Amino acid sequence: MDDTEKKNKRMILGVILGNNFGVHAATWKMPHVDPGSYTSIDVTVEQARTAEGGGLHFVFLPDRLFMYGDLAASPPMFSMDPIVTLSALAQATKRIGLVGTSSTSFTEPYLLARQLKALDVISRGRAGWNAVPSYEPVAFANFGKVPPPREKKYERLHEVIQVVQALWGSWGYGAGQPDQAGKFADMAYIQPVNLQGRHVGAQGPLPVPPSEQGQPVIVMPATTGLGLQAAAMYANVVIGMPLSIEEGRAQRQMVRQAAAQAGRDPDEIKFIAFAGFTVGDTERQALDKRRALDGRIDIRGQLSRLPAYLGLHQELTQPDEPLTTAQLASARAHPHDARSIRAVKLAKAGWSPRDILAHAVFDPSPTVVGTAEQVADHLEEWFEAEAADGFMLNFDDFHTGIGDFVDGVVPVLRERGIFHDDYEEKTLRDHLGVPPQYGLDPRIATS
Repeated sequence: MDDTEKKNKRMILGVILGNNFGVHAATWKMPHVDPGSYTSIDVTVEQARTAEGGGLHFVFLPDRLFMYGDLAASPPMFSMDPIVTLSALAQATKRIGLVGTSSTSFTEPYLLARQLKALDVISRGRAGWNAVPSYEPVAFANFGKVPPPREKKYERLHEVIQVVQALWGSWGYGAGQPDQAGKFADMAYIQPVNLQGRHVGAQGPLPVPPSEQGQPVIVMPATTGLGLQAAAMYANVVIGMPLSIEEGRAQRQMVRQAAAQAGRDPDEIKFIAFAGFTVGDTERQALDKRRALDGRIDIRGQLSRLPAYLGLHQELTQPDEPLTTAQLASARAHPHDARSIRAVKLAKAGWSPRDILAHAVFDPSPTVVGTAEQVADHLEEWFEAEAADGFMLNFDDFHTGIGDFVDGVVPVLRERGIFHDDYEEKTLRDHLGVPPQYGLDPRIATS
């Protein structure tokens, strides 16, 4: 295997950031956490630098364009503004990629193109755009609109992405570098795009030169139908939420087949799966970390749901004790429900109902609560099974979880030869191993 093949066989790891606390609703209540962290860019910088210290490929900021969550119980789930936050991180980090979410449903493509490419330039080629259409009525209400039909949302998405990419390429490489004895730039290579669709348009050109990677990487979610078609056309990275290796393989293959149908090499798209982790020196210690968080919220609803996932028709009246012999004999997993299969396996291993919940069986993506080796086993198993090219890492507590992963799991992955030893390149495009692109993909421009 040559060096290129070895590099391509190493997993990609990104990490979700957001509200500066973590994905668990109780993290903001923990003694080691400043409850005012939501508005602290210093905290965000520290989290990003910790991820960068472990060689993680990028940080990812999701977004919703409305107030998300009940602020009486927990802080907002998302950062105040992804692009503003990433602009600050661009100056505080050196190598890690910076991926932010911006909806295609509201912002005009000229503004989107300028903001994202400016971020790419100031970060020296480390920017990525998670391009998504909005769907929530409350988001549309914040812009004085009502949600359009699904096909109209994707019509606009196609137009926005194509205009944005055309604008990114409107300041051509041929414009050259400023020459104090001659021209600042050759205007023959800085030209309008003059694009107008049914929903959006722009004249251009954009007053931003190429970045070190040319233009931002495009990230999109794994979905079906119109969304899959769009991802196959534009995305460099597709993010999915499979619950099992089988689902991961199916989603990855679906994306690759769609890419081939769109006239692309399937290897041009990297499929990333969500995964969550709580790391401890022992599995018991990791569970206690999770239980300390669960102890600060009401989990009675989860406990009441658990019997159904165990195939039991009775209430679990002893949540801190292992299931009885009779209960274990009656436990049956739903064969097509990954959560149920895992819950039954944990019950038969002797864990109590509270510990089963602490193993995060109800989390929206697979979550490992255990040792660094157990976490590495999960990642390696999925990666070697070709269920994912990499992972989007979730942590209950950004303050401690990222550091625990970097200090504990990353060395194990490196020892196993499936994660890079350090950044080998400077740009996000190179980190991910996706091909160069500048401007609109000619395969789309000529179609």
